[in-house]
Amino acid sequence: MLAVSRGKSKGTMYLRLLCLVLCILFGLTGGSRKMPKLADRKLCADEECSHPISIAVALSDYAPPDCRFIPIRRGQTLYVYSKLKGRGRLFWLGSVQGDEYGEYAARLGYFPSSIVQEEHYLMPGKVEVKTDQWDFLCQ
Repeated sequence: MLAVSRGKSKGTMYLRLLCLVLCILFGLTGGSRKMPKLADRKLCADEECSHPISIAVALSDYAPPDCRFIPIRRGQTLYVYSKLKGRGRLFWLGSVQGDEYGEYAARLGYFPSSIVQEEHYLMPGKVEVKTDQWDFLCQ
């Protein structure tokens, strides 16, 4: 598990992550543009995809092609919230923590499943959820 940095409680960390997710989902960040979805369905631990399926560690660096994806550095820990169905399950949705994300405790986005190794399984990712017409908003 990740240690909470700078004395912040886990509750504060999850509250900030929830606020970030809501801003992304509802376009509260202003000046947002809808990005096409990557898959029609995804596997989650629950119907809202709000509980992490697993904790993974990055095996290599990753530079994202657009705002739907998150930059990752080798060795970073990621929480995996969903795994896209189809497309060979190439992409997962998760969060990564780090000081480079400014006011947010974590950043949520997609990353290739091939660059991480799952270390801890938290909940089974067996709930199949349909993705919305637009599954991500970019600023």
